[in-house]
Amino acid sequence: MACDELTIHARPTLHDARMVLGLTGWMDGGDVSTGTVDWLVRLLGADRLADIDTGGFYITSFPGTMDVSAMFRPHARIADGLITELTFPANVFYCDRESNLILFSGKEPNLRWEAYAECIFSLAETFDVGRIYFIGSVAGVVPHTREPRLHCSLSDAALKGEFEGYGVRFSNYEGPASIVTYMTRHAAGRGLEMAALVAEIPAYVQGANPICIASTTRRLAAILGLQVNLDDLRAVREAFEAKLTELVAEREQLADLVGKLESDYDNEVFDTQMGDLKDWLERQGIRLD
Repeated sequence: MACDELTIHARPTLHDARMVLGLTGWMDGGDVSTGTVDWLVRLLGADRLADIDTGGFYITSFPGTMDVSAMFRPHARIADGLITELTFPANVFYCDRESNLILFSGKEPNLRWEAYAECIFSLAETFDVGRIYFIGSVAGVVPHTREPRLHCSLSDAALKGEFEGYGVRFSNYEGPASIVTYMTRHAAGRGLEMAALVAEIPAYVQGANPICIASTTRRLAAILGLQVNLDDLRAVREAFEAKLTELVAEREQLADLVGKLESDYDNEVFDTQMGDLKDWLERQGIRLD
């Protein structure tokens, strides 16, 4: 099935290649999904390979209050009365020939999931991709002083033995689905293997989280067998972690909650309702839904 929205800029020869997907939207807490892919693009010096035209995949005007509607609208910048920027979502594929890898950074579509997925599947077929990985994140009960847990869902039970060796936990979930779930469900029918790796990250850290981006980048690079220098990313992580630890120490109640999270994490106690932490976040005006 052809994908009219897909534009391919180059035709490198790849064999049994891998693809990594990062998407803003449903599972990009802490910018871990897109942040991990963006760092890999930078570290590998990957070249632009293709684009998905955004027309027809996104809602740009949504009824409701301004804060709700703002989540759907393109970004604009106006300076001294002149429009200097009007930015729509970008969906870009990159390629690193040396590592036989395609990287994709995009935004989960609001509309036409089947057509959007077809663009990705079609490109995978064109460049002989054998396996697709998604990297994402969700807010959870992990302290920022520990490595985030990775949860995994797979397109084929035969892959479980391999992924057990990576120290992941297999997902148990029921609720609203993402396009990643849709693609994982349909990958086998396209002759592809697919693995969705989702990091559980600290719920009390808002905005981009370099700690978790660094962790997922390192673990994904190991899974893919990539030779990349992570020194720059490690430095960003350490600076952010030091500042965050300082800020937590200044808020006694939060420090106590983080201490409990550390104890629960180390003893593998799982409180999926997040209890006191969720109450504390809501009092700060931070919602998790």
